[in-house]
Amino acid sequence: MLFTISGKHIEITEALRAHAEEKTDKLPRYYNGVKRVEVVIEGRAGGNGGNIGVEIIASGEHGNIFVVHEVCEDAYKGIDIAVHKLERQLRRKKTKERDNKHTGG
Repeated sequence: MLFTISGKHIEITEALRAHAEEKTDKLPRYYNGVKRVEVVIEGRAGGNGGNIGVEIIASGEHGNIFVVHEVCEDAYKGIDIAVHKLERQLRRKKTKERDNKHTGG
């Protein structure tokens, strides 16, 4: 799985990079088709009232794209909440795909 992280108006430290990578590494467990994960962290200069904005974009096979936005006071907390939201999306997609399988006749 390809992982990228970038920051707008914020410095991405090694600790922040490691935390984001650790949290997103388990996403293929919920949906096998996840091939690329991109994390974008927007700093306080983004005009969102002193909060940090976290956006996670997961690209899957067959053109499936999952996007999550979260605004929080702390980048680590924002990553945790955003990953949790993304896990729910991936679980829902996998459930829908399983339920739509046709039975053999």
